Amino acid sequence: MDVQGFHHVAIQARDVERVTAFYRDLLGFPELTRHLRPDGTLRSIWVGVPGGGFLAIEAVSGPPEASPFRHEQPGLLLLAFRMARASRAGVVETFARAGVPLEHETRWTVYVRDPEGNRVALSHHPED
Repeated sequence: MDVQGFHHVAIQARDVERVTAFYRDLLGFPELTRHLRPDGTLRSIWVGVPGGGFLAIEAVSGPPEASPFRHEQPGLLLLAFRMARASRAGVVETFARAGVPLEHETRWTVYVRDPEGNRVALSHHPED
C-alpha cells in the first residue's frame, strides 16, 4: 500500500448549516465547497482542516444519537484537533462566550460537543 496521509473525515448531520457554523465560525475552519443533490437541496458542506485534509458534513434526516461522553460502544469516539498550548485559555474563553460547555478537560486537552453531539477535542499534547 501507498497510504500518503489523511484525506478527510465525513460526519452526518441533520442541520448541516448549524454544524458547519460550529466548525467554520467557532473553530475557524474555512468553508471549501457545497454540494447539492440533483433537486437542488444541500447534500454536504466541506470545511478545511488546518494542516491538511477536510471535514465533510453530510446531510441526513434522522435525529442525532444521544450518548454519554464516555461509553463502551465501538466506533468513532471523537474528532481531535491540534491547538497551541499558548492558545488554550483563549479557546476555553471562546467556547464559554459561544455557550458551548466543556464536557471534559485534561492537562492537555479540552473536550466539547458540536451542535449535534459529536465529540470534539482540542489538544496540545504532549506540550505542557
